[in-house]
Amino acid sequence: MSDPQLPLLAAGLAAATVGLMALSMLAFRHSLPNVDRRFMDPLSWPERMVWPLVRFLAHYFARGLSVETIERIRRQLVHAGWDFRMTPEQYFALRLLAATLAGTLSTLALIAVDRFSPALALVAVGFGYVAPALKLAEARKQRSRAIVRLLPTYLDFITMAVEAGLSLPGALLQATQNGPDGLLKQEIQRVNRDIKAGSGRIEALEAMAARLDLREVTSVVAALAQAERTGGSVGNTLRIQADQQRIERFQRAEKLAMEAPVKLIFPLVAFIFPTTFLVLAFPIVMKLLHDV
Repeated sequence: MSDPQLPLLAAGLAAATVGLMALSMLAFRHSLPNVDRRFMDPLSWPERMVWPLVRFLAHYFARGLSVETIERIRRQLVHAGWDFRMTPEQYFALRLLAATLAGTLSTLALIAVDRFSPALALVAVGFGYVAPALKLAEARKQRSRAIVRLLPTYLDFITMAVEAGLSLPGALLQATQNGPDGLLKQEIQRVNRDIKAGSGRIEALEAMAARLDLREVTSVVAALAQAERTGGSVGNTLRIQADQQRIERFQRAEKLAMEAPVKLIFPLVAFIFPTTFLVLAFPIVMKLLHDV
């Protein structure tokens, strides 16, 4: 087969693959189980557009996942706050769909400019498969930063409520009613629901620490559990933890402020200094040219 025919064959195969996937989804759509999303988190608009394909791939292609893989993906979704957004099977199907779409679109684009390369198409497929994982990791980082930033504030609310005579569940309820909105408020509300459902207060807090998987939250819950088991003062423990978390938040802000000048070096050297030199040198060069 000659080289000019290879891009045409690849384009035909890519188009046939997409067409067969669409036909298969239409043929088997009635066999897909109905999913009630009324009590789940809303999807973004790109996810809503491809969600029928995600459901199809999750139902027919994610069945072979091992139990260990499903549990690992489930932990990742929980830590990023996506556990009420999609199942592990749907997340794996989303990665497969992203890889397929990236490979197909890149192949068509390369053929359109007459620069088809199997290596570039494979790179696009790999990037499409990794992109949802990068999005998930970024969501976990943003979630962690938001929770750690609000942790000292909520510890202050809970400490004041406990020292005023309320029990720990009552203090948690007061904190959610009067504290600032955010992800930490949602997690504490979930702790309150677990306690009302019959879980012990320490067990509910430990479940929250396992969901968040943050050193700061884990240390606070461990200190509260130790005070509860040894009969120590919960109020004093909370006050010590609130002071410690406030000091750590100030140290993190101080560290970011010290890193700012270092991070500004590259933009200054690459963009600002050349533009400044160009603006200053232009009149001098023009004057020299006219004088000559």
